[in-house]
Amino acid sequence: MLEWLQQFNPIIQALFGTLFTYALTALGAALVFFFKSINRMVLNGMLGFAAGVMIAASFWSLLSPSIDMAEDLGQIPWITASIGFLAGGAFLWIVDKILPHLHDGLKTEHREGIKTNWQRSVLLVLAITLHNIPEGLAVGVAFGAVAYGLPSASIAGAVALAIGIGLQNFPEGAAVSIPLRREGLSRKKAFMYGQASGIVEPIAGVLGAAAVISMRPILPYALAFAAGAMIYVVAEELIPEGKVEATDFSDVATIGVMLGFAVMMILDVALG
Repeated sequence: MLEWLQQFNPIIQALFGTLFTYALTALGAALVFFFKSINRMVLNGMLGFAAGVMIAASFWSLLSPSIDMAEDLGQIPWITASIGFLAGGAFLWIVDKILPHLHDGLKTEHREGIKTNWQRSVLLVLAITLHNIPEGLAVGVAFGAVAYGLPSASIAGAVALAIGIGLQNFPEGAAVSIPLRREGLSRKKAFMYGQASGIVEPIAGVLGAAAVISMRPILPYALAFAAGAMIYVVAEELIPEGKVEATDFSDVATIGVMLGFAVMMILDVALG
């Protein structure tokens, strides 16, 4: 598979990688055809798993290579990584304040972002869409980095990242489509909304790959930027949501984080 993928331009590789992550989002959303509701304990575990994958990917696949690449390019590694990481978090903070969205389990008056009259279902979809922006960007930047032939960037590592992001996208797809079904939408419409939340990943992936290919000096910054954006999502959204209604099973989300981290770490070390 890796040999087959290597024949393509890194931007096309990024497109393939993010189409894979999008496909798993759609596959998870398809669970709405079989279930009308989702157990809160299961949902919290899935959110925790997604958080663990993103934490591990942020270090193993993004921050660590960012530091190595900054050194190879003659930059001061800790400054480059810190600037990129904090910029990524700041970017997601701004998007979080602007993009109208609503988290599952909250009333409409608790929506975030600019005021709007959009339907509750749209706001719920946008909450998950917000998660997917840095994920697509991370995969795109990882594939774009391979173009420079640096020791810390490999096609196997980029594929491992895409697989890890895809794995955690499966439960995220279900986490948006099934609550929409509970809101009263038809199964078909809930699925369409659920899979649509992942469309931003191929877009962000292609843009990320194109950006780092055209401007090599920003590559370490871009990797750290994607890491910062993902950690912001974990701290702001996934872990808090995974603790909702967790009185009787408060450890489930935490166990999910540990498992997700371990799975992503294994993928990255074994394949990358």
